[in-house]
Amino acid sequence: MTKKKNVLDADQIIALYMDFVLSTDQTPNSVYSFCQANEMDEADFYSHFGSFDSVKQIIWVKFFENARAIIDRDIEFPTYTDKNKLLTLFYTLFEVLTLNRSYVLYSLKGNKEGLKNLKDLRQFRTHFKRFVQTIIEANQDKGFAKLDTITKPVFSEGAWIQWLFILKFWMEDVSPSFEKTDIVIEKSINTVVDLLNTKPLESLIDLGKFLWKERRM
Repeated sequence: MTKKKNVLDADQIIALYMDFVLSTDQTPNSVYSFCQANEMDEADFYSHFGSFDSVKQIIWVKFFENARAIIDRDIEFPTYTDKNKLLTLFYTLFEVLTLNRSYVLYSLKGNKEGLKNLKDLRQFRTHFKRFVQTIIEANQDKGFAKLDTITKPVFSEGAWIQWLFILKFWMEDVSPSFEKTDIVIEKSINTVVDLLNTKPLESLIDLGKFLWKERRM
C-alpha cells in the first residue's frame, strides 16, 4: 500500500526549506530529494513555487509582509510625519530580520558573495520601494518640501540603497540588541529628510563621524 503523501501549503514548505538550509548549511540538492525527505509530491511543491530560487525570494517577501502587517496594526501610523513613517518602516523591518537573523546571514553570506548577490531580494525590493512611494504620495506636511524637484522613483531608489547600507551594518553589528544599528537608522533617516530640506551638511557630518568611530573600534 502506497503511503499517503503530505499536502503542504506554501508557508509549511518555506518553514521546511529554512529549517533544511539552517540545519545543513546548504540548499537541497533537488526538488525531488527535498520532497522525498518531507514525504510530499513534487506537484504540490510546484503548485506554489517554480524553483528553490522562487522560495528564496518569497521568504524575503514574507519578511516584508510581516513588517507591513505590524505597521498596519498601528492606528496612529497614518498621522506620523514622513520622517517617523520611514523610521517606523526601517525599525520594523530590522525587528523582523532580527527574528530571522540566522537565515538572513545564510541568505546573504552563504553564497560567499554577500551583498554583491542580491537576487533573493528582487521581489522584496519591489515591495519596499512601492511602500516608500506610498509614504511620499500620502504626504500631508512639509517633511519632503523639496520633493517637487526629485522624482518618486529616484527617492525610493535612494531609500533602497540606504536600506542596503544599513543591512550590511546590521549584519556586522555585535552590539547588545543591535543598538548601534538603531543609531545608524536614526542618523540615516535624519540625513534623508534633511537632504530634502535645510540641513544636509550637519547630518552628513554627524552620520560620518559615527560611522568613522565604529570603523576604528
